[in-house]
Amino acid sequence: MRIHNSPSTVISAERKGYRKGIACAILAGCSMSTVGILIRLLEAAGEWQVIFYRSITLAVMLMGVMLIGHRSRIGHGFAQAGMAAIAAGLFQAVSFIAFIFSITHATVANTLFLLTAAPFSTAIIARIVIKEPVRRSTWLSMTVAFMGITVMVLNGLVVDALFGNLMGLVAATGYACFTVILRREQKKDMLPALFFAGVFSAIASAFMVEGFSLSLRDLLLCIALGVFGLGLSLILFTWASRHVPAAELVLLALSEVILGPLWVWIGVGETPSTLTLIGGLIMLAAIVSNAITGLHRKFPC
Repeated sequence: MRIHNSPSTVISAERKGYRKGIACAILAGCSMSTVGILIRLLEAAGEWQVIFYRSITLAVMLMGVMLIGHRSRIGHGFAQAGMAAIAAGLFQAVSFIAFIFSITHATVANTLFLLTAAPFSTAIIARIVIKEPVRRSTWLSMTVAFMGITVMVLNGLVVDALFGNLMGLVAATGYACFTVILRREQKKDMLPALFFAGVFSAIASAFMVEGFSLSLRDLLLCIALGVFGLGLSLILFTWASRHVPAAELVLLALSEVILGPLWVWIGVGETPSTLTLIGGLIMLAAIVSNAITGLHRKFPC
């Protein structure tokens, strides 16, 4: 006899999944927020060296996670993810590379400001490609978050940092496309996409890097970037994509922008300005309000 789940059971399961998704997305942002302090602690590593070693670390870490999860069926996991994982990995690899060049050719403020465009571009792309609606409260939260980041970085914006600004936009767009593909393939295990992202960016950087020699300190920091700044954060982000709409997913992960200055303050004594603290509180309010209103929306959606 076939047992059918009641509508209330389905709604309860979706609400529970959404709650877990919110937690994973926010934790993903927390993990991503370590990137700034880890880069600040580097001694002499060049851009391509950082990209190469953190990408290799990401690929190795993801292979280990998938071996644990799939064991002898790892080939089936890659086959199931298919071309979507390759496309998502390519977009994220582009975002990885563009982010590093943005943060090293423009001010950190410029890069963070441009990355705040990611929720808006994600919402638009998701609406066009997968017909995913965006709640009015989410549009409002994204706007408030944008205002918050504007307050945070107002004094640090540099208009003429053309290349760095362009790379920031490329990073935001690549991230948005990656997120939309994850949402479109939400019923699949898309961890292979993260493995491909690591492999693609490692290959690209291997052709560009002038030398692979690093001090032990810089090598360990690059590995930490791969484990925490990329690996853990993207695993959590990918898990969250199964339950949280694309635009909300990227908005919640902006916890990265709030915590980043805090770690730099603690780690290297760079005291955040009053505007940074005010902007961070505005962004925090936007993220929390979106999560709360999301929990009270109608399920399924």
